[in-house]
Amino acid sequence: RTFRVLPHLGSAWSRHGSVLVDSEDRVMVLTELAALYCHRNTTTWLKFSSNLPSKPRSSLLINDSAFALCDVGSPWRNRWKLFSCTIKSTTTSVVPVWSPLDRHEWGDVFDVLNRPRLVRGGHGNFILMVGGLKSSFALNAPCSTILVLRLDLDNLRWDEAARMPPEMFRAFRESTKFKVFGGAGDMVCFSAKRIGKLALWDRRASEGHEWRWIDNLPENGKGLYRGFVFEGRLNAVP
Repeated sequence: RTFRVLPHLGSAWSRHGSVLVDSEDRVMVLTELAALYCHRNTTTWLKFSSNLPSKPRSSLLINDSAFALCDVGSPWRNRWKLFSCTIKSTTTSVVPVWSPLDRHEWGDVFDVLNRPRLVRGGHGNFILMVGGLKSSFALNAPCSTILVLRLDLDNLRWDEAARMPPEMFRAFRESTKFKVFGGAGDMVCFSAKRIGKLALWDRRASEGHEWRWIDNLPENGKGLYRGFVFEGRLNAVP
């Protein structure tokens, strides 16, 4: 096991920042107004303005880019957009800049989902976006299921990866909010209050078994409903 102490953070960052990490020992602390970034070869934080229109949601650090969802709508109606920035440079000479990632051919991909959230995709350069599938474009339209969309970052094309079976979605229908988390391969967990178990989508499972329930959670498993990291592992140290 190896550990490294990161440069000191102020109390404001500690309380309000989202922490992003990846397997290359890169770390980003992200807020609505600014971001801090460092990697294994630096001893200080690179600070830069995020210039995001709202609080970043379900931020991800993938390869040389960071991604986040932001609500650019009004107090009465959410309107989500995907933002990204490139962080190849580790010097202050090239400051990372956040910009919306959008394509005309994407159409209304961000309008069909309620409370969309990003999850790291499986093997390859993918992002998963998960949310409730709206039954219509009405302001308070109910959701018919939970949909998993996949964005291929190599060609910037969306496709449908999965949708929750109706009999499983009935357990989530009464809950206005649900948590989604994942990270190891194409595996995503879904949780909500008062359900008492987790729903799992596993793309690698055999056909007909991609969706299943995880039962027998510990009695004090409240933390599990809020999410956990799939990719925790111990690497060999030479």
